Amino acid sequence: MTFVQLIECRTSRLDEMNRLMDRWVEQTKGKRTATHSVVAKDRADASHIVEIVEFPSYEEAMRNSGLPETDRIFQEMVALCDETPTFTDLDVVRDEQLYSATARRFFELAPGEGDAPPFNDVFIEDYHDHDPANVQDVIGLDAMRREVEVWRGGFDFSFTIEDQIAQGDRVCTRWTFQGRHKGDFLGIPPTGQDVTMTGTTIHRCTPDGKIAEGWWQYDRLGLMQQLGALDPLEL
Repeated sequence: MTFVQLIECRTSRLDEMNRLMDRWVEQTKGKRTATHSVVAKDRADASHIVEIVEFPSYEEAMRNSGLPETDRIFQEMVALCDETPTFTDLDVVRDEQLYSATARRFFELAPGEGDAPPFNDVFIEDYHDHDPANVQDVIGLDAMRREVEVWRGGFDFSFTIEDQIAQGDRVCTRWTFQGRHKGDFLGIPPTGQDVTMTGTTIHRCTPDGKIAEGWWQYDRLGLMQQLGALDPLEL
């Protein structure tokens, strides 16, 4: 679960503190585990400074705190403050930006050759996939991996993300699929045909950022037409 540490202090020496943080970033390059940080100044009280630091997990935050460089910088930070800084540890229970990043990660990982990746950091174990092209919903992480392998076996392909909108625990992604038909796909022998297809996917995410459910809408008919798999009466 994503973890956030809130650090509050009072200081009239913000410029010195910013230089101190720049030095910490340089000294811990390749070591620090923080993924994002924001320093903010209270509009109502210029001496009230708040730093928000994001980590992949509480354990990573503790590893970051254990760095010798972090301890040295903290001691210098205390010297710049009017009073001892306070720390608040927060487990993130909702992060729409994180949900969007997870959805993007799926569209980046799905293309490729051979076996599908584990997707353990993308989907929950009992993920539920709704695809109108399938007779039955795909349920479970292993089943979803097999579904991806069907597409990997049939095409060399990639996704281009055109738009993405996040609201609550849902992420809507509008995408374009580009590929070359290289292998058997749903009984259609390889044609070598270059194909393109547009679609939209809505993902529902869990608080820790993994995908729990997905709904797909895409131009399957147009894809079949490009593969020459439709009877003229179906066009």
